[in-house]
Amino acid sequence: MMDLLVVGGGPAGLATALRGARAGLEVAVIERRTGLIDKACGEGLMPHTLRQLEHLDVHPKGKEFRGISYTDGVRQVDAPFTAGVGRGVPRTELHGALLDAAKNAGVQMFHEQAGEISQDPTSVRVRHLRARYLAAADGLHSPIRRSLGLEQPSRGPRRWGIRRHVQMKPWSDYVEVHWARGAEAYVTPVGDDCVGIALLSSTRGGFDSHLAEFPALRERIAGHAHGPDRAAGPLRQKVSHRSAGRVLLVGDAAGYVDALTGEGLGLAFGAADLLVNCVVADRPEDYDRQWRKMTRRYRGLTAGLLHASACAPVRAGIVPAAHALPAVFTRLANLLAQ
Repeated sequence: MMDLLVVGGGPAGLATALRGARAGLEVAVIERRTGLIDKACGEGLMPHTLRQLEHLDVHPKGKEFRGISYTDGVRQVDAPFTAGVGRGVPRTELHGALLDAAKNAGVQMFHEQAGEISQDPTSVRVRHLRARYLAAADGLHSPIRRSLGLEQPSRGPRRWGIRRHVQMKPWSDYVEVHWARGAEAYVTPVGDDCVGIALLSSTRGGFDSHLAEFPALRERIAGHAHGPDRAAGPLRQKVSHRSAGRVLLVGDAAGYVDALTGEGLGLAFGAADLLVNCVVADRPEDYDRQWRKMTRRYRGLTAGLLHASACAPVRAGIVPAAHALPAVFTRLANLLAQ
């Protein structure tokens, strides 16, 4: 019987498996997909997220950025990072770097459908595999979370995201957040000749229909080749608890507020560390409390900004307020980046 079985071979699952292997655990990953996995993602890694990857000895290639910029087409305000730089990393590059590191650390990979899980007082079983603990890293709409009764109805506005890579030289070394009446556009340099654009909106629709809300951005990228669009949502996922017996949720499966602050991967990597520590200590009951403490600032700031942006007059004042109070804006941006 192995120590830890991870269901889901995305960044959250691979980081959990890698941390487990580095802690001396016998670890395996079940992931039905083969090859490099892509998904809708803003792809901007904050400075603290890069430090987490460095601790794992994972160094994905990308394009550095030195802060966050807000614009509404009239005003623009920049918030430079005070504790290092961020990096725009294509999702497939990040996945490949984590996958190589996990395999080199001795993590076993099984490419098959996980199916039903069962557990008893000492172990968890999935198909032919048995482990002392299971980490569910099976994504935003986690079937394992649902099967364990940990999913709760989400209230408030439903939001969706859609991302496109545009083949052109980045024009800024900041992540630009463009604000419009019904959507935001997150523009991230991810290579010397590639820019990632992620659109978030409370209405469904294609990339081009949402891009129409950003005429200056649409004009800038017009005529440039681009890759396929990737979509995800609804983003908000409410979870009652992060563990049930010997099953622990990690990454998007553990709950999600919104992509407004770009903290998803940083939280996933931090939670991977907490989860492995709880497995090593044989104390799964501590995980939910530790997860809530680690994510408290993110959940508070993101929920507050999301609530404010849902009110049209307040939303229209976000960029003007940041422009009028640049020091406050910079401080808030660095609270999330550090």
